[in-house]
Amino acid sequence: MLFLVDESTGKMLAALLAGAGHDVVFAGDIMPSASDEEVLAKAESEGRILISDDKDFGELVVRMQKPSTGVILLRTLGINPKIRADTVIKIVNGTEMKGRLVIVREGRIRIRKL
Repeated sequence: MLFLVDESTGKMLAALLAGAGHDVVFAGDIMPSASDEEVLAKAESEGRILISDDKDFGELVVRMQKPSTGVILLRTLGINPKIRADTVIKIVNGTEMKGRLVIVREGRIRIRKL
């Protein structure tokens, strides 16, 4: 699967997902300090699922209806990149990601079609 990991979410998460065989780009490497709208547009233009812990992306794709291939919001999973990567891998292995907003919280996953 193609992912773009938001700069604030961490490079280690990007590395772990890449190590699991996914095609991953870390926003901090290609567009440091980019705005949320620029990051979302980059993910969309490359057909990548955006992974972030910034809830502003939910606002962009739901309320403002910005185009998106899909967004995974990691909320309250702590800061351990391994746990976060394992959670993302479990989700993408069992869920249609294209055109979805997936909000991950401790013990709960919400999926919304965009």
